[in-house]
Amino acid sequence: MTTPDHQSPASAPVVPAARDRIYRSPMGLVGGVLLLALVVWLGCDALFRGHGRVPWLALAVMILVVPLVTAFTLRPAVFANQERLRVRNPFRVILLPWGELATLRSGYSNEALATSGTKFQLWAIPVSLRARKRAANKRAKAAAQAARGGSGPFAGPRFGMFGGDASVPDVSAGPARAETDKVMDDLRDLHERHGEADHAQGEITTRWAYEILIPALAGAVLLAVLLITG
Repeated sequence: MTTPDHQSPASAPVVPAARDRIYRSPMGLVGGVLLLALVVWLGCDALFRGHGRVPWLALAVMILVVPLVTAFTLRPAVFANQERLRVRNPFRVILLPWGELATLRSGYSNEALATSGTKFQLWAIPVSLRARKRAANKRAKAAAQAARGGSGPFAGPRFGMFGGDASVPDVSAGPARAETDKVMDDLRDLHERHGEADHAQGEITTRWAYEILIPALAGAVLLAVLLITG
């Protein structure tokens, strides 16, 4: 007698969690490392070489400034997978399922707009107006060069060093766009593909970054006490 072929829940294969795409600001990371190095260098110098109240003031400033610099430079990141968008801003972490996201919009800042109307700024994906201007200039230059290549007394293909038509720029990869705008395009694509899926539904949750707020508050209190009692 044979039994039906089935698997118990314990023996069922585990479905691996979707891997996150991680988006961060390279310039923010570089600037944060340099600022932290400067703060630690100056602070340690005052801490070990200062006299009187100077070491205590240096310690209070370091306790206050290091978490804040970390919060605004190294901490911001956006994590995206097939289920949700996780936004790690300086002082909060927002978990936003795709089903609760209305749209992603770009202006002077990049924002995620929830179906409830709440806006969440994406600190890790800053808008660069200069990069947008450079991308627009590249598109205009490519269009002008393509127009010149198709008319005039010397119209026709001109072959480059490695072959191919050198008269018209290669735009097969799509129009030139700023890097942060490309990132927003990726996020919009994920939203369009998974916004209606069952696995992308849920509630929006937010969490305060107490690991940043508590040390910064302690440094601010210590600095205030030292200044008042000085």
